Amino acid sequence: MSPSLFAIHDIPFSHPGSWFGISPVIAEGEVADDLHLVSHQTGLHAVLRLVPSAPRAAVTATPARLVWAQGTGRIELTYETPDTVRLRGAGLGLAVLAAAPTLTPFSGTYLYRDPVDGAHVFTDYGTGRRYRVTVLGGDADVRGAEALGTADRGVVLGAGPWEIAVEEYAGERPPYRPALGFDEAVKAAHERFTAFADAVAPWRDASTPAAELAAYVLWSATVAPAGFVTRPAVLMSKHWMDKVWSWDHCFNALALAAGDPELARDQIGLVFDHQADSGALPDSITHSEVLYNFVKPPIHGWALARLGGPRDPETYDRLARWTEFWLTARRAPGEELPHYQHGNDSGWDNATLFDAGRVVQAPDLAAFLILQLRELGWAERADRLRAALLERLWDGERFVARSPSTGGTWSTHSLLFLMPIVLGEELPAAVSDILAARIRAHLTEHGLATERPDSTHYEADGYWRGPIWAPSTVLIEDGLRRAGHAELADEVSARFRALCERSGFAENFDARTGAGLRDRAYTWTASAYLILAAAHIQRRRR
Repeated sequence: MSPSLFAIHDIPFSHPGSWFGISPVIAEGEVADDLHLVSHQTGLHAVLRLVPSAPRAAVTATPARLVWAQGTGRIELTYETPDTVRLRGAGLGLAVLAAAPTLTPFSGTYLYRDPVDGAHVFTDYGTGRRYRVTVLGGDADVRGAEALGTADRGVVLGAGPWEIAVEEYAGERPPYRPALGFDEAVKAAHERFTAFADAVAPWRDASTPAAELAAYVLWSATVAPAGFVTRPAVLMSKHWMDKVWSWDHCFNALALAAGDPELARDQIGLVFDHQADSGALPDSITHSEVLYNFVKPPIHGWALARLGGPRDPETYDRLARWTEFWLTARRAPGEELPHYQHGNDSGWDNATLFDAGRVVQAPDLAAFLILQLRELGWAERADRLRAALLERLWDGERFVARSPSTGGTWSTHSLLFLMPIVLGEELPAAVSDILAARIRAHLTEHGLATERPDSTHYEADGYWRGPIWAPSTVLIEDGLRRAGHAELADEVSARFRALCERSGFAENFDARTGAGLRDRAYTWTASAYLILAAAHIQRRRR
C-alpha cells in the first residue's frame, strides 16, 4: 500500500474543513461509474457528476491531487480552500453535470448563468447549497440552463486546455477570483497534509507503511463547524457513515492527541456540547440531526485517562453527569448494576450477547463505569460496582449477562463478554488469566473476531457477530497489557496493524479472510492503527 496513492473507490478525495468530497460512492453500498461531488450537508447528497470525455480514463489520487488520464490527455483536481476545488484539463474534456436529472418544486438541481459575473450556478434542494462553476480558461458549453422538469443540465469543457473553479456555499458571495495558481494550490494542499502527517505520526517509518494513509483518512474526513457540528469534527467517514457517534470520537481524539491536541479536545467536546439535561450523551451527531434515541457505552473515562484526565472543571462536570446518568436512569430499583436498553447502547448493535434479551446488565458496561468512577476520584463507588460485577456477573468461569427484570443470566461466544479485561490490574489475576485464554480463542490470523469463529452464530459479514473491529481491538489490547498479558497484547496489535496494511481502513473486516467490509474509509479504524503503531514504535525504541 503506497503512502502517497490511494484508491478513490475506497477513500474519498477531500480536504479538512470541507463538507464535500470527490467519490464514486453516492449512497450506502452504491458505487457509480463516474466520480461525483458528494456533499454531507443535510445528509449524503451526490450533487454533481464529473464525466471525462474519455470514459475509460484512469483515476489516481494523492492527498493533494486527483487525476484522470487517458493517453496524453489529463484532468487534474485540487482543493484551493475547503469549499473550493480547482480543475484543469488538457487533451481531455469534462462534463460537470447535475447528478439528479429531474427538478421538482422540492427536489433536484437547478442551473442558471449568473449575469453578474458569467458564472454557471447549480442550486441544489438536497443540500440547500449552491455550486458555482467559474470558467478561468478555455471554452465551455452550457446545457439545460434555466430548464425545469427533466433535463440534461451541466457545463461541458472541451479538450482544452481549460480551467474551472467549483465552489460550495450558502446564499450569495462575491464573484470568484483565484487566490493561487493551480500548481501553487496543489503545493499548498500537499504542505498542509504533510504538516498534519508529521504532527500526528512523526514516528512513522518503514515498519508502519500505512501510517501516512491513516493520517490522510483522518485529515480528509475533518469538517468545519456547521449546523449541529459545533467544533471542527472528524466524521466517521465521508462515505455514508458521515456522523460522529458518541464513542467513535474517543478513538479519533486519542490518535490526534499528541500531534494536534486542540483538535483532539474538540472531538471530546463536540459530543458533550449536546449532553442532555439527564446527563445522557446523544447517540450521534451530524450536520443536520442529533439523535437521542440510543446512547453509546461510557468509555469516556477510559479515554480521558489517556488524554491526561478531565483537566478542567467543565470536562469533569460533564463526565460526572454522564456517569450519574448510568447510575440513576439506567439502574433498576434495588440493583447495583446499570443496564443497556438495546445492543445499540453498547455500540455492539447486534452482538449475540443481546439475543436472549435486549434490556441487560452487561459486564462491559460495569467495567467501563468502574474506570470512569476511578477517573472522577469516586473510589468507594468504583469499589462497590466492581464488587457487584464480580458477584453478579462472574460465575467462576466466565462473565454472564443478566436481566434486571428476571435475574436470569446467559452467556454466548461474543467477544463482548470478555471486555472486562479493560479493567486490567483491577481484575483478580485468576479472572484476567481466564479472560486472556478466552480472548486468544477469538484471535484469527487477522485479529480478534467479535464472535468466536467456531460459534454456530458466527457470520462472516455479520457486523458484531464475527468481523474484526477497531474499537474492540484497541480496548482489549490495552486491557491485556495492563493486566500483565503483554505477549498476547503484542500479538493482537501486530495482527491488526498487518490487517490495516493489507486491507485498508474499512469499518470492519472478515475475521477469516481479512477482507474489508462495509464503509471502506472509517476514521476510527485509521485511528486505531495510529494508536497501536505509535505505541509499538515507542516500545521498540525504548
